[in-house]
Amino acid sequence: MLLHQDGSKPIYVQIAEWLENEIIAETFKSDEKVYSQYQLAEMFTINPATAAKGLNMLVDEQILYKKRGLGMFVTKNAKKAILKKRKSETLTGLIHELVLEAKRLEVEEKDLLQMVQAVIRGEEEQK
Repeated sequence: MLLHQDGSKPIYVQIAEWLENEIIAETFKSDEKVYSQYQLAEMFTINPATAAKGLNMLVDEQILYKKRGLGMFVTKNAKKAILKKRKSETLTGLIHELVLEAKRLEVEEKDLLQMVQAVIRGEEEQK
């Protein structure tokens, strides 16, 4: 993964999202140890404090838990929690933007739904 250092999203958030993606992909499963702040710092060439901030963000969200002296581990319901969070935050936001743009373009609800269904089915409309 490449970090985007253009300032659009803080690096520690990108680290947290990357770890979430790894949990979703089951690279890390429940109760498995994740990379340390120093390993993440070396992998992404960032400050260890920045990596720690990303890890602590996931601890605050109960995606990871700390074992004193051993490191950070994935919680039992981490994958489920990430999926729920992303559905409620990310997808809802994208859908809201899509509906607003459709209204601006005077696209009717039935047409918008057909467009979404076509994308889901993999059909691309050539218009």
